[in-house]
Amino acid sequence: MNVEEMYQEIILDHYREKHHSGLRAPFDSEVHHVNPSCGDEVTMRVDVEGGVVTDVSYDAEGCSISQASTSVMTDLVIGRDVSDTLALHDEFLTMMQSQGNMTPDEDRLEDGIAFIGVAQFPARVKCAMLGWSALRDALLRASSTAQEA
Repeated sequence: MNVEEMYQEIILDHYREKHHSGLRAPFDSEVHHVNPSCGDEVTMRVDVEGGVVTDVSYDAEGCSISQASTSVMTDLVIGRDVSDTLALHDEFLTMMQSQGNMTPDEDRLEDGIAFIGVAQFPARVKCAMLGWSALRDALLRASSTAQEA
């Protein structure tokens, strides 16, 4: 099995067995994002305690790429502090904007590196970024709500 086939298998595995799928409570913030170019949707909830992402849950409809990317993302960010999670978002975004012309940091992105092949297809980048964008939005909202309290 070559690397590309392995990456495809990771994406399919996360699509078939979506990690952390299903909306849960308690949560600090909930957002709903839609990719208008293809109709993918995600509703995401985040729970943050002491500056650490303690839970991410979601309900999503859409292509295998958007759903698998969201599943991979939840595995990566639960248990991380918010600032590191936002940095990880930026690293994933950089990889997705690279058009496949970079070597991602496997230690940081783990299964997320499987999406380097998707980065070669600009129309699919928004699919892979949908859950990540929702997460960033939810974390920023949770942070602003916590500061107001």
